[in-house]
Amino acid sequence: MSNDDHLHIPPDASFSRRIPDQDDRERIVCDTCDYVIYENPKIVVGVVATWDEKVLLVKREIEPRRGYWSLPAGYLELNETAEDGAAREAWEEARAKLTIDQVLAVYSLPRISQIQIIYRAKLSSPEVSAGPESQEVMLFDWQNIPWPDLAFPTVVWALNQYHSIRHQSAFPPFANPLDSEV
Repeated sequence: MSNDDHLHIPPDASFSRRIPDQDDRERIVCDTCDYVIYENPKIVVGVVATWDEKVLLVKREIEPRRGYWSLPAGYLELNETAEDGAAREAWEEARAKLTIDQVLAVYSLPRISQIQIIYRAKLSSPEVSAGPESQEVMLFDWQNIPWPDLAFPTVVWALNQYHSIRHQSAFPPFANPLDSEV
């Protein structure tokens, strides 16, 4: 049985961690009806969005890493394409309207059970402002990016990978840098 089957779980059901029949991993299983709750990685979507040669960054208002700079990014919602999710996150965090160009990178972060899909995008205008999850937003020239105050290693990876292809019209998506710890 999968989570796609709309099974009515009794309100008094109890669950335990065990290996279901015909499986090889421990799962959360209903002790009454054997319904399996699959725990899957979270998908994060975001953008390296630019206006001219400037890169959009947001200062986080929420944990983790509140007060540090990041790319506009967040969790993909149900029934949403990855591109739509990335554009939504840019709007929610920076009130940014943009056009997504192509996938910049796909990062695998098994330690925190995340897959991050980062897109290259162009802002429709330089008019941006902080949304409810941001303290401030700013367009940075490359030499003024606040490198010591970036929130996550993946932000550093994406910015550097973007910088290496910024003038290319097409490129293969990047992955985790070879020297990265995940």
